[in-house]
Amino acid sequence: MIADIEQKQAAFAAAAGQAATPDQLKTLRAEYLGKKGFIPQAMKQLRELSPDEKRACGKLINDFKTQVESRLEEIAGALQTTAPRPGSQSTFDPTLPGRKESPGALHPVTRTMDEIISIFISLGFNVEEGPEIESDYYNFEALNIPADHPARDMQDTFYIEDGRVLRTHTSPVQIRVMEKQKPPLRIIAPGRVYRSDSDLTHTPMFHQIEGLMVDKDVSFAHLKGIMDIFLHEVFGKKTKIRFRPSFFPFTCPSAEVDIQCVMCVGKGCRVCSQSGWLEILGAGMVDPAVFQHVDYDPEEWTGLAFGLGIERIAMLKYGVNDIRLFFENDLRFLRQF
Repeated sequence: MIADIEQKQAAFAAAAGQAATPDQLKTLRAEYLGKKGFIPQAMKQLRELSPDEKRACGKLINDFKTQVESRLEEIAGALQTTAPRPGSQSTFDPTLPGRKESPGALHPVTRTMDEIISIFISLGFNVEEGPEIESDYYNFEALNIPADHPARDMQDTFYIEDGRVLRTHTSPVQIRVMEKQKPPLRIIAPGRVYRSDSDLTHTPMFHQIEGLMVDKDVSFAHLKGIMDIFLHEVFGKKTKIRFRPSFFPFTCPSAEVDIQCVMCVGKGCRVCSQSGWLEILGAGMVDPAVFQHVDYDPEEWTGLAFGLGIERIAMLKYGVNDIRLFFENDLRFLRQF
């Protein structure tokens, strides 16, 4: 029996040196370690030997088993290292369809903002920008909202250190521009703004465009004309528009501007709360108190101002019912645009 074991050891060494595929490794494992393999069968034959032969042969078989297991593990590791990777030349299937590159596109909020900016540029407005971290003065006081003004309750403000805030609107840009430029002027201020609010129609960060026009003899009729042109360009020539009296601290008189509901065409639906109208922006004539902060003579100059939320217009334009979809970066949603 010892001679048979030594012969099998030599045969295994030769066969192991030739094993180069997983199938060959599997065959080798079955031949020596399988249920009917050489080593299990040799272990069964030990019961027929004398005690002295059993000890000698048993040790030889155990040593051979350890040798076989170790060598098979070594071969398996080598095969795993040299196995072709997916996509390599050896596994390339030329019959498979190709993978097309997915083209990128502008985000719907960016597209809406660019469209609005281009409309106002065509009307002679210049684009101005300002800081997103503002002082209390520019964000509130210079816009006729002193510390004790109840209108501050309308703003869900993020306060930070040293009396600064994350701007709640882009109107501070208007103050900064008026401090540096003398009228006449015509500007829009697009950008990000922040308010502590989050639900289906509000997010902590969103985008606004505020507009300002200052000149001699500017009237509410000019404001209505500009809003008519803008809203008809965005929502179509047949869109009905109405102005409702409202209140803003930095304009007087002030108005909310509504458009006929784009979902039900004025018939009444869940989106417009059955009213047939949708609030789209706020506007008004610049309050003379604002001019006093920038040394404009309210007896000589008058102005109009307006502010609109980009996401709200994008929701109406594209039929989106949850503002949070714009910020979740879900490609299934974004690919629609």
